[in-house]
Amino acid sequence: MELIEDIEKIKKPFTKAVVTIGNFDGVHKGHQALFRQIIEKAEHIGGISVVITFEPHPLRALGHNGPPLITRKDQKIELIAAAGIDVLICIPFTKVFAAITAQSFIHDFLLEKIGTAAVVVGPDYSFGRGREGNVDLLRKAGKEKGFEVIIPDWITDTETKTERISSTKIRELVMEGRVAEAPKYLGRPYQIRGKVVKGRERGGSQLGFPTANIKLHDEICPKTGVYAVTIETGQGTFNGVANIGYSPTFDDHIFTIEVHLLDFSGDLYNTRIRVNMIKRLRSEKKFSGIEELSRQIQKDIDQARKLLA
Repeated sequence: MELIEDIEKIKKPFTKAVVTIGNFDGVHKGHQALFRQIIEKAEHIGGISVVITFEPHPLRALGHNGPPLITRKDQKIELIAAAGIDVLICIPFTKVFAAITAQSFIHDFLLEKIGTAAVVVGPDYSFGRGREGNVDLLRKAGKEKGFEVIIPDWITDTETKTERISSTKIRELVMEGRVAEAPKYLGRPYQIRGKVVKGRERGGSQLGFPTANIKLHDEICPKTGVYAVTIETGQGTFNGVANIGYSPTFDDHIFTIEVHLLDFSGDLYNTRIRVNMIKRLRSEKKFSGIEELSRQIQKDIDQARKLLA
């Protein structure tokens, strides 16, 4: 996949570009369906598939509180590439870009710069200054300027057949700790990733269970509690248990994400790891002391082993 992060580097239009546009936070099953459609359409007309997205989230760029992210930029790029897309254009979203009119976005950007032959977007797609453009304007422009506009139906939950798959729904599930339900919408477990940083150094020395501590940035943090997880490291993938929260037994009120890797011996400090959230096992609880806490951690590990076997 070709990644373009500066639209000025596009020197000539692409050949019969089939385009979809959006923030695509989560790259969930609904997004994946759009990607499949543009790939199939591009193959049918002998063109190329193009995804256009934005960084940072448009709300944040305009000074508002944007939603916490399901996927950070690096993961989003990886997932879009894995979907088989030919070109990803990641536009820096600025106030200047936000001021472009809908008509200018269509003519100057989609047609002149990109060479758009077809656009595939969701029914609620809006664009241009003040969100003045919508699918009706896009359809009208398509008829006038000779590009096809495809508006597929929403992708729904495979179980209920009625609930729309959305980033908002996924955020709710993660924030409620219902990570076991996330793959139904994402097509994969919800993942957090980050660098292993210095923690409170109690896991191995005091509790007998060494942990890797990671710090989140903009992504959603699951509800506090203990989770069964899998951990992707430079040394392989391991099953594990993650504690998210304040470790109330120690009463120091410091928020941490601590991950214990099963059957692992080594040093992960300063390396980047990826933690796939499989299932929430229990809430955080204040224990009488280190001995009782250690016994509970062993129970958590035993439960995670059975779940992940």
